[in-house]
Amino acid sequence: MGSSSVTENSFRETTLGKTGRVVGRIAVSGGYGVPAGAVEMAFERGCNYFYHGSFRKKGMNEAIKNLCAAGKRDELFIVAQVYTRWGWQFRRSFYSFLKKTGLDYADALLLGWYNSTPSPKILDICAELREKGLVRHIAISGHNRPAFPVFAEKGVGDIFHIRYNAAHRGADSDVFPMLKGDRPGTVAYTATSWGQLLKKGKMPAGEMVPRASDCYRFVLSNPNFDLCMTGPADTAQMGEALAALDRGAMSEEELAWMRRVGDHVSRKSFR
Repeated sequence: MGSSSVTENSFRETTLGKTGRVVGRIAVSGGYGVPAGAVEMAFERGCNYFYHGSFRKKGMNEAIKNLCAAGKRDELFIVAQVYTRWGWQFRRSFYSFLKKTGLDYADALLLGWYNSTPSPKILDICAELREKGLVRHIAISGHNRPAFPVFAEKGVGDIFHIRYNAAHRGADSDVFPMLKGDRPGTVAYTATSWGQLLKKGKMPAGEMVPRASDCYRFVLSNPNFDLCMTGPADTAQMGEALAALDRGAMSEEELAWMRRVGDHVSRKSFR
């Protein structure tokens, strides 16, 4: 992994794997209460991948409605997450998403937290929703990294949401070498390792404390990832995430620093 393969333009936008969609490389989650104005600010900076997960907060919902009302629907890539494994609840959750957002379809339906292949029942519902034109792509997330090559082999998911940060870099060995050919889109989440990478008390001696934008830059400097998820709670945090785009890809020295910090955090926090 190195910054040499990430150009200034590709640091800001990319094609989301085999979906063929062009997306800004910072993905925005609305689950932590980010206000609508901050989401719309991110859109103006080219961020169009909006993750409206199980906690469908007001800010993201308002931003989606405002942008759609302004004629921007075709520019948005909106992701609806469903966690439930029960068929009737699955459908109810998804249709509730459409009703709440006022949308006719979701760009992706995210199957939340699967560490093994989803049941045939869930996959059948996904196929049904796609056939009806209510869903354009299927995404899948999980914490079991070896499951993702299996998903790829079975054709489960057009987009993979994978845990990745300086303290959890296992996808570099457990996932990406096995993804061949026309690969799914890739989205990293937990870039700050649940805030562990931002805490002074977690740092090795003599090392600077990373900013949140450093954590996002670390992920985006990895050419295996199309997107890095951010979950801001307010406008200031959204601004810090967007600062990653201005600061650009990390140098080899910066990448080495983040790996040292990440290794230390991993040893101390995740034994």
